[in-house]
Amino acid sequence: MAETTVSSDEARAPTNQTSQLYERMRAAILALELEPGRPLSERGLESAFGASRTPARAALARLEGEGLVQRSGRGWVVSPIDLGEIRALAEYREVLEAAAVRLAVQRASAADFNAVRALLEAARPADEEAGVRAGGDFHSELARLSGNEFLTAGVQAAMTRLARTRWLEVRTAKAREAAWREHAAILEAVATRNADEAARLVTEHVRGTNERLIASLSAGHQAFRARGLAIVPEGTN
Repeated sequence: MAETTVSSDEARAPTNQTSQLYERMRAAILALELEPGRPLSERGLESAFGASRTPARAALARLEGEGLVQRSGRGWVVSPIDLGEIRALAEYREVLEAAAVRLAVQRASAADFNAVRALLEAARPADEEAGVRAGGDFHSELARLSGNEFLTAGVQAAMTRLARTRWLEVRTAKAREAAWREHAAILEAVATRNADEAARLVTEHVRGTNERLIASLSAGHQAFRARGLAIVPEGTN
């Protein structure tokens, strides 16, 4: 019986298709093109994205790991925006980011600080979309200065879960400027090796942005629901 050989291109095809579908779906979810609460099915993804069943299932599993989709009966749904989760993420970030900046003060070099400073300068002034992206990048890169991959991964994961809603906090030019100034002050405290000040500033920044975000989402709850966005109020889980 003749052996069946599989080319390297054929072997990579399912993996490549999974990665492509994952990236396209992730971008659509974070941009609210696939809105919170929308039902998803493997068969529907085959039709909408031209993907076969196995890559669709694998992409959904990756997105579930990031908290962007969740199981719903026998199918899937784009994860609703959960106000309780947003508050819990802020508490989580306060702990992680305060620890990260303290380690950054001890471990980061002047070149490291300058790289983050250049990233910060390049993001000013920024439009709404760029402002959200730049803010997430700043927090991730600041955590990276700690030299601790677990702290960095934790901050990155939290920022991903918040990406769908953070535009509410920086939707005006004044808000984006205020966020930029707070970021600059945090970085300056780290660069001058002032661990206590850096930890205080990053904690106040995370807490303040979270309170404004919760207030915006709570105030606009009915309007968001009218647009088809699923919002889970605090205290309902």
